[in-house]
Amino acid sequence: MLLLAAALACSRSPGRDPAIAIDLDIDTTAAIPPAKTHHMGREIAQTMHFTGAPWLVRESRQREEDCRMLIEALGIKRGQTVCDLGCGNGFYTLELARRVGPTGTVWASDIQVEMLRMLVENAAEARLKNIRPVLGTPIDPRLPKAAVDLVLCVDVYHEFSHPDAMLARVHESLADDGVLVLAEFRGEDPAVPIKPLHKMTKAQVRAELGAAGFRLAREFDRLPWQHLMMFVKDEGAAGPGSPP
Repeated sequence: MLLLAAALACSRSPGRDPAIAIDLDIDTTAAIPPAKTHHMGREIAQTMHFTGAPWLVRESRQREEDCRMLIEALGIKRGQTVCDLGCGNGFYTLELARRVGPTGTVWASDIQVEMLRMLVENAAEARLKNIRPVLGTPIDPRLPKAAVDLVLCVDVYHEFSHPDAMLARVHESLADDGVLVLAEFRGEDPAVPIKPLHKMTKAQVRAELGAAGFRLAREFDRLPWQHLMMFVKDEGAAGPGSPP
């Protein structure tokens, strides 16, 4: 059950040896350009600080977002390699790890090491060892190339400070038939009680992902507050950094 993540976050055992280790080996020589404030006419939201992690495991999240339905809609298969990008404290990571099973792998990428430490503690409590926590940067989630079957971004894409660079790296990481899934609060719906800066319309998502070399493959419209949009690589399109 996904809500088990909430219980785990509140019941960690001090001193437990983690079953998994965080990959902290980022390239400190790579130059990171100044963060963008806008992208294709959209104002970019600031990344949620790790001190806000309790909101990710709030009691009302299942009722408000139907997280179980979201997971079911992904069609995860045992043995797959998937990524929870912007994983935070692992609310979705743990369930993904259960779904892919011991022969599968879940890459958990976040730019805040504090979030990853929470995830590692939660994974240890859940006795899950098929998770690979990795410290990313604002321009690189540090995923293996051409190897990931599904990359899941839940309410995080709109916070990417360098969306072109991040989408280019995700494009490289996907297997030939890999899927990038975005869940974003519906910007078209004023009844969704989320600040407009943290919402996106379908038109915005399609335009930005199309410009990055992806094409929409499927949509799932049954979630209470969010769009769920699945993209695949559009090999006929010019992605970020490609010549005109």
